[in-house]
Amino acid sequence: MTKSAGLFITFEGGEGVGKSTQIHRLANLLRRRGHDVLVTREPGGSKGAEAVRHVLLSGAAEEFGVRMEAMLFAAARSDHIEQVIRPAVEEGTIVLCDRFMDSSRVYQGVTGNLEPKFIQHLERIAINGMIPDLTLVLDLPASVGLGRAKAREGKNAAPDRFEKEEVSTHEKRREAFIDLTRTEPERCKLINANQSEDAVALAVMAAFEPVLARAEPGAPDKGKKA
Repeated sequence: MTKSAGLFITFEGGEGVGKSTQIHRLANLLRRRGHDVLVTREPGGSKGAEAVRHVLLSGAAEEFGVRMEAMLFAAARSDHIEQVIRPAVEEGTIVLCDRFMDSSRVYQGVTGNLEPKFIQHLERIAINGMIPDLTLVLDLPASVGLGRAKAREGKNAAPDRFEKEEVSTHEKRREAFIDLTRTEPERCKLINANQSEDAVALAVMAAFEPVLARAEPGAPDKGKKA
């Protein structure tokens, strides 16, 4: 049997929107269908990037400013891509990633107030052409998502570097993610996450199926950048 082409699918959205839950549901479904699936995350996903993840989410880099944080995210992303994502996709694996370049655009670019050209240059160098085939943006009111995140971690757990910020900042990020689906509608699909887990999973699959069909043996070349 001819193997399907690999795919790179990213999940984006604010805190507590349910990305991890939906990634694992999709991964399990695809594995039952016989696909090779890799689940990964950012920051992290490779040995080097996981070390950077601890620095970023603990807040250890916060004192050096958002520009430094953006550069650390980019360095972690580059290692993640070259060590994990690109090899897996080239082998025909479906890679599902919790956060990717769009989170940097939103967190460091929009609410970090970094210059768009700086973010664009960092992104270009870090991803080296590895653009997602599909980005699923899970959308939820910021206050609801933060409540879910707190419940998930436990009421006595300390929020991470980004969870601790003001609700207004989180809402601004929500709007920025929605804007991505308007400016890049072919790649970015908006998913209403303010419904049941099963309903969200159905919406995710409905958005993913056309992309999967294009990767099946005999389908036209999807023209992935390498």
